[in-house]
Amino acid sequence: MGLSEAPGERDTQALLSRTQAMELRRRDYHVERPLLNQEQLEELGSRSPAQVTLQWRTWFRCSRARAQALLLQYLPVLAWLPQYSVRDWLLGDLLSGLSVAIMQLPQGLAYALLAGLPPVFGLYSSFYPVFVYFLFGTSRHISVGTFAVMSVMVGSVMESLAPDDAFLLGLNSTLDVAARDASRVQLASTLSVLVGLFQVGLGMVHFGFVVTYLSEPLVRAYTTAASVHVFVSQLKYVFGLHLSSRSGPLSLIYTVLEVCWKLPQMVVGTMVTAIVAGVVLVLVKLLNEKLRRHLPMPLPGELLTLIGATGISYGVGLKQAFGVDIVGKIPTGLVPPMAPRPQLFAKLLGNAFAIAVVGFAIAISLGKIFALRHGYRVYSNQELVALGLSNLLGGIFQCFPVSCSMSRSLVQESTGGNTQVAGAISSLFILIIIVKLGELFQDLPKAVLAAVVIVNLKGMVMQCTDVVSLWKANRMDLLIWVVTFVATILLNLDLGLAVAVVFSLMLVVVRTQMPHYSVLGQVPDTDIYRDVAEYSGAREVPGVKVFRSSVTVYFANAELYSDSLKQRCGVDVDYLLSQKKKLLRKQELKLKQLQKENKLPKQAAASKGTSVSINVNPTVMDIESNNDVEGSKAREASAGTELEDTGAWAPEDAKASDISSLKALGLPQPDFHTLILDLSSFSFVDTVCLKSLKNIFRDFREIEVEVYMAACHAPVITQLEDGHFFDASITKQHLFASVHDAVLFALQHRRSGPVNPVLVTKL
Repeated sequence: MGLSEAPGERDTQALLSRTQAMELRRRDYHVERPLLNQEQLEELGSRSPAQVTLQWRTWFRCSRARAQALLLQYLPVLAWLPQYSVRDWLLGDLLSGLSVAIMQLPQGLAYALLAGLPPVFGLYSSFYPVFVYFLFGTSRHISVGTFAVMSVMVGSVMESLAPDDAFLLGLNSTLDVAARDASRVQLASTLSVLVGLFQVGLGMVHFGFVVTYLSEPLVRAYTTAASVHVFVSQLKYVFGLHLSSRSGPLSLIYTVLEVCWKLPQMVVGTMVTAIVAGVVLVLVKLLNEKLRRHLPMPLPGELLTLIGATGISYGVGLKQAFGVDIVGKIPTGLVPPMAPRPQLFAKLLGNAFAIAVVGFAIAISLGKIFALRHGYRVYSNQELVALGLSNLLGGIFQCFPVSCSMSRSLVQESTGGNTQVAGAISSLFILIIIVKLGELFQDLPKAVLAAVVIVNLKGMVMQCTDVVSLWKANRMDLLIWVVTFVATILLNLDLGLAVAVVFSLMLVVVRTQMPHYSVLGQVPDTDIYRDVAEYSGAREVPGVKVFRSSVTVYFANAELYSDSLKQRCGVDVDYLLSQKKKLLRKQELKLKQLQKENKLPKQAAASKGTSVSINVNPTVMDIESNNDVEGSKAREASAGTELEDTGAWAPEDAKASDISSLKALGLPQPDFHTLILDLSSFSFVDTVCLKSLKNIFRDFREIEVEVYMAACHAPVITQLEDGHFFDASITKQHLFASVHDAVLFALQHRRSGPVNPVLVTKL
């Protein structure tokens, strides 16, 4: 019994055949519409100039609704706190706030040492700014407070403006620690106020987009290099060494060399303490990663290490027995506010701006990541204001500049934090520690704090793997990464950031100066035009060249655009123009000379009823006798008109047209009659671009090629109008809605003869 097709297979084949038939019928269509230049398009679409609304007018309008909107905009806590769900969110925020506070305690102490300040000021910087951000911030998950990169930038300023060498007493070179710390606290608080003023000011003028100039590779390379600075700055606490204060270019290299030179003088007890603390911290972090799914909150490795180290130091007497340096006296209670010193603003201006931009870049980057993950929105300008107020008010209460911590933010999110309440709870825990428990950590070894800092650098150090991924993905971003990293390592944090930003912006300019230029061809049976070098099926339209640039044309690449256009068209335009002018000049001189030499013979011949006809040729100049007096006068008048009157020309003046054409002059003619400029990639035009486009029209018309433009966006058209680009010679009839319209118009309206050079000269 033979096999037969199953019913399902027959149904499938029938369905496929019907589908194919429908597809064929669907393909059998054509669209008819008129060709539209810009004038026709504006008339058809009833184009009118867009109404310009002046934003400043709305700033001075006063109403109850506007006042309420402004209040909710600049004080977001009034918008979300009334809608706070105690039942759903409070427990998660409590656990999250406690976890973050446990991390903030050791990090605050450690990062204060990193900033060159007494440890207690790290606790102050973990309380005031956090509570201020609770009121003004829009991100629900970032943890504002001390951060390693910000601390090392502050420390660099302290080393530069208040070095240890400036506080030596007497001949025995004893360091006046109290005077040094007081001076540095004044500097740090003033710096924080100035950073806050920068951030608030930029946020009020809606300058939050400034962070867009710091690309992700730049920020990651900068934080990676900053982590190297942080690591090197902690070596003196790990080995118990006394190093010279250094700042400025190559300070990192000099510090490493000095550490190596003084390594034989290290305190063994200090190094052992740092190693043991570091090993314990690493083991606890590994354990947290293993048991992450089974633990409601991570094990507080830093806090347990600090408590254990403090107990061991107090019980064993590490300072007296082994010379291990300890934190020392930690005062309890809050300090009164202190006014900043405006006379220091001039010295701190550059560093304050760099710290303000870096701090905001880190905070807004993390804030947007968490907002995208949890489905809410972070407002960059308000974040700038919130961070600025945190630093401004914190500086008044003797805090140093703060930002957002990556590690604490991840803990705040992973432990169930839902809103900014978690940050407020963590700040209250820090307040309790400042008021009552701070003095318990007076015997804490500084080597343990150094170990906390170094272990927490893991995330930033791992960013070195970006080199491999960027090598595969984008070499330009890799170049930005390498330059930022090297400049920050060699030139210090402030100069490194400046070099990185300048190099990044210069690279953008360079990339616009090296765009992709292409000659477009038509894809068969479509109105789509693609680069003939990339699409083998695309074919150039005979007699028409379509040229496109991948970027807009402005002052930096306008000349390159013109040169590439002439090169891709396969015609040496400049050579043709120079040769044409040279031949026409020779022709005019010879004609004038002949007219001068034959003036008298002409008059004599005219009196005898004869005339002399002059036939000008670029290669042969001869004089023919002609008995037709009227014909001779007409030809002489025609020759004089075409050389002297550049404005008079009509299509019937064939002789005037032919006498100065490329063919008549013996010059090679282009193999195309029309050039179309695809302007679809233009986002703006400047005055240099306008002049370049006008020169392109003039030069190609001189070699008998008509020029059209196509696919121009409305803002660019407006800029062309404002720049008086359109005139009697270049009208909106030379601008088409699409490349295909321009090509069809060029083919339909191709002139039978060459473009009259006299008219071209006038245009």
